[in-house]
Amino acid sequence: MDQYCVMGNPVEHSKSPWIHARFAALTGEPVAYGKRLVPLDGFAAALRDFRDEGGKGCNITVPFKFEAATLLSRRTARAALAGACNTLRFDGEAVIGDNTDGIGLVNDLQRNAGVALARRDLLLVGAGGAGAGVLGPLIEARPRRVVVVNRTLEKARALVAGHATLAAANEVELQSCALAEVDGRFHVVINATASSLAGEPVPVAPSVLLPGALACDLMYGPAAQGFLDWARSHGATGRDGLGMLVEQAAEAFVFWRGVRPPSAQVLAELRAELAR
Repeated sequence: MDQYCVMGNPVEHSKSPWIHARFAALTGEPVAYGKRLVPLDGFAAALRDFRDEGGKGCNITVPFKFEAATLLSRRTARAALAGACNTLRFDGEAVIGDNTDGIGLVNDLQRNAGVALARRDLLLVGAGGAGAGVLGPLIEARPRRVVVVNRTLEKARALVAGHATLAAANEVELQSCALAEVDGRFHVVINATASSLAGEPVPVAPSVLLPGALACDLMYGPAAQGFLDWARSHGATGRDGLGMLVEQAAEAFVFWRGVRPPSAQVLAELRAELAR
């Protein structure tokens, strides 16, 4: 069995081992997938140890995605744009990095939720690691406009500046503003902040929602429930980040194995499992 794992701190809650076990079973790939709790000051050593033990690759979760991006031999274009990596593949001594978060979100919204992003207005709330990971693929879906808002305006401006060339190439209007200055209403609102995880109020007013808008929180499970309730109480369709989790895992599986697993089936199975 080829060994893979997820590394993070915390990591015990991760559903990635369950997801990849189903991917392996359904595709027949010889994959064994575990999880490793990594000391906050020990990521580089943990990565080296896993590779030396014969590991083939790993997923990276909080808080190591930015550090992972500094330890690479090569990176994909989307990892370079995000400045963060959540998927690593070992090729001898080389460490190759990708970021599958954004394409995972786009695939979930368009394939699983059935929401086309082209020519729509999108609001991305949060300019940290999660926002940086998803912005590029959101732009490549060619919406009409993407507005990035953040508590610290400078971070939103920096994220927008780094994606300006991609936005121009895809004819997307890309803007930034402070949380308190959001103007207009949007077809899709994406919460990429940690507000749900921290039990804080939704960071934007319900006035940002167009009637029938999709409001998606990148968190899932109980942490996302407050956001989902907020969305539904204001006439929007709420969606959590479980689909994104499965779809980004599917992209990682392709990156490692060259085989695309049946992600929609596994997402349905995982929702059923969590509902028990």
